[in-house]
Amino acid sequence: MSKESVTSTSQSQSQSQSQSQNASSSSATGSSSLSSAGSGTVILDSIPSQDLATIPEAEEPKPWGRLWALEKGFWNFDCLNNEYWFGRDKSCHYCFDHPVLKRKEHFRSYSKKHCRIIREKGPGNTFVVFIEDHSSNGTFLNGQIIGKDRRLPLYNNAEIAINHELHKVFVFSDLTTDDQLNLPKGFRDKYIISKTLGSGVCGEVKLAFEKANCKKVAVKIVHKPKFAQLVSERGDAASKFSNVATEIEILKKLDHPCIIKIEEVFDFEDSFYIVLDLVEGGELFDRVMRSKGLKEETAKLLFYQMLLAVQYLHDNNITHRDLKPENVLLANNEENCLIKITDFGLSKIVGETSLMKTLCGTLTYLAPEVLLGAGAGWYSKAVDCWSLGVILFICLAGYPPFSDEITDMTLRDQIIKGHYRFFPDYWAHISETAKDLVKRLLNVDPEKRLSTKDALNHPWMQDEDMKKKVKQLMYPQTELMLPPSTSDQPSTSRKRPHEEDCTSSAKRPTLSSNKTVAQEQGN
Repeated sequence: MSKESVTSTSQSQSQSQSQSQNASSSSATGSSSLSSAGSGTVILDSIPSQDLATIPEAEEPKPWGRLWALEKGFWNFDCLNNEYWFGRDKSCHYCFDHPVLKRKEHFRSYSKKHCRIIREKGPGNTFVVFIEDHSSNGTFLNGQIIGKDRRLPLYNNAEIAINHELHKVFVFSDLTTDDQLNLPKGFRDKYIISKTLGSGVCGEVKLAFEKANCKKVAVKIVHKPKFAQLVSERGDAASKFSNVATEIEILKKLDHPCIIKIEEVFDFEDSFYIVLDLVEGGELFDRVMRSKGLKEETAKLLFYQMLLAVQYLHDNNITHRDLKPENVLLANNEENCLIKITDFGLSKIVGETSLMKTLCGTLTYLAPEVLLGAGAGWYSKAVDCWSLGVILFICLAGYPPFSDEITDMTLRDQIIKGHYRFFPDYWAHISETAKDLVKRLLNVDPEKRLSTKDALNHPWMQDEDMKKKVKQLMYPQTELMLPPSTSDQPSTSRKRPHEEDCTSSAKRPTLSSNKTVAQEQGN
């Protein structure tokens, strides 16, 4: 039994009051008693007592779903209740009242009560989540319009758009299913993976969010076994991961507004996880397909950025070798937007005297010297300028200059001979200056083909308003001197031999996505 001494120096009356108070305390707790041990001293004897049960703390409710915001003016939102309204009305749980949204042209086209997300109990005590459309201008789920007063099930990683299928505002995460457990721990500790953005033979690209700040990123996942099998089938198993390693090393060194930027790399036993800038406007290829060719002014603004990016690569002794509309990404869905060149898996860092003897790239965009010289000859950075010429042709006309749909000449011969056609119905509205730049880039002789520097100095590129817009897109908060124009302009008067086909009434080739060709020839 423990003992605790209390000495009193007060008068007997004060001592008596103190004893009375202590006794009262003892009676109240039932855990101690008082005894006297001589004049002026009170002994407080403590006896064991039962611990009182602690009051349980109320658990904070856990969200069953999360909406990840995809556009400025919207914000991430956790779903805890079973019903949420979204719209301009102040009574909505999620009110579209952010100042950024109010400045946008389409703000007024949002309905006061645009859509509703509800969670209902289904069979077997499971829950089902739905999204209902209550708008005049539409709510879209994974590109499909729901329809006013109709509903669709809302599944994990589903994409929600309002007013237009391209106006994507949320990705929904079902937090009751943890599909992150199959991810490598080092990655899932830092990122939350979401929907698939694209896929290929060796892997896929997914949307992800950084846990620390909810920043959106793209994650390129390369599966090593698939990649090893693919390369082994091509007879080069010894360097099975060389392309991935090359892309990583190249991207780490690059720093240009119009080139995709690598954020981080995770090298796991069976895969690479490459974290990249997220570019949300999709591929240039898809935009050209939808519009069947861009406005000339739009094509000029986008192509100018491509030239600046490729010039930056060439200045750093890097040849891309697989330039095509699928590898030009758009920052957003605005007509005038920033571009990002991506996919450097076929790139090679070359010195001034280096030779490249690899037949690689996408056939439709391959330069003649690649086809003629693979395994025996050589080619230079001029191959990228040829590919840029093909891209510009497609942007302006909506169809490719070279195609296997042309039956009177093989695709290989079309490219080697520089045989292409300006169909009048598709080129009548295009300026002669723009057509001249196309011709000079599609010169079969790499020595006479325009370089990126020459192309930037071409008359079609001397548009100060366009350059000002590009400057604002590339460096929105800084001032930067853009490459100056020069007085040494290439002539536009010379007519090339293939122009005799310009008035042909033959059917134009269709534009289709091209698979990459990569085959080692020689050393």
